[in-house]
Amino acid sequence: MPGELSDKVIVLTGGGDGIGAECAAAYVREGASLAILDRNLEAAEHTAARVGGGCLALGADVSDGPIVESAIEQVLRRFGRIDAVHNNAGIAHPSLPIHETSEAEWDHLFRVNLKSVFWTTRFAFPALTASRGVILNTASMVGLIGQPDHAAYVATKGALISMTKAMAADYARYAIRVNAICPAAVLTPMLERWCAEQPDPVRTQEMLDSIHLLGPAPRGDVIADVAVFLLSHRSRFMTGCIVPVSGGAELGYRRS
Repeated sequence: MPGELSDKVIVLTGGGDGIGAECAAAYVREGASLAILDRNLEAAEHTAARVGGGCLALGADVSDGPIVESAIEQVLRRFGRIDAVHNNAGIAHPSLPIHETSEAEWDHLFRVNLKSVFWTTRFAFPALTASRGVILNTASMVGLIGQPDHAAYVATKGALISMTKAMAADYARYAIRVNAICPAAVLTPMLERWCAEQPDPVRTQEMLDSIHLLGPAPRGDVIADVAVFLLSHRSRFMTGCIVPVSGGAELGYRRS
């Protein structure tokens, strides 16, 4: 039986680990051809080997325009088309309020978490227009509700949510859909690094496990399942949507 994403070519950024690696596995399982972009080529290659399906693994710093342009060209040479771009690459450091965040840290977060979407959209746009494709952005619940001592990261995710809506409005005329997915706490290497930066890492992990009404902090597969839907034909009348996959964390209650 054909998968949900059969005959689709997907470009996935930040696919070397965490949510991205889980999405890579789900996309291939559903029949997609996949290009995995990650600044760590070894991690991209490891994911590609693990999920199979003849994935193309590329080492790419998605904050760098010429590198993204070259990567998109390589994808088109390999597969001949692009049906979807999943902008998943992101960083979370530093865990600080604005007045303690350096300009370099602020700029780096915005280049990786936000400007990367500018670059992938700019260079994949002709191919997405030809395929009447889909753009999916990995945002975060903190972009909707805020978070203490994480101002620059929160700012990038809030901006990405707003940009998703603007892109959806701009690209509907080309039949390109644009949506965002908003995880809460998901057990990934990035989250583990963030926990380690906190004054009490153990208490922080316990807090993260308590905020989801449906259970402790999940793995990335719960995000991947929704991402498959948002890239598939079944979500064909959805655009400009900001989709929480958060176990009810945004409701503000704690699991007892």
